[in-house]
Amino acid sequence: QVQLMESGGGLVTPGGSLRLSCKFSGSIFSYKAMGWYRQAPGKEREFVATITIGVSTNYADSVRDRFTISIDTPKNTLSLQMNTLQPDDTAVYYCHANLWGVQRDYWGQGTQVTVSS
Repeated sequence: QVQLMESGGGLVTPGGSLRLSCKFSGSIFSYKAMGWYRQAPGKEREFVATITIGVSTNYADSVRDRFTISIDTPKNTLSLQMNTLQPDDTAVYYCHANLWGVQRDYWGQGTQVTVSS
């Protein structure tokens, strides 16, 4: 059973930083790719960043150069470091995963990020 548990959201002023974490279950070798998506009120869920395990990272244009995705393998934790946050970054952020040989998406429960003065 795959479990993804996000943490680290909160309220931050414009220009501030936050670090989101996603604790995942099982072995890293089971995972093909992991990433972050977000959903703002009244909008569809959108891609933020993804890491193909051992291969590459990819970012949405709106967050490139401000956000960094990484994996701490010994701690089974996916992270998203978010710098220079803007009000448009306000959303619920979801951890996402794909596993080798499994044709479905896995999602965490989401964590709220609010950027406001």
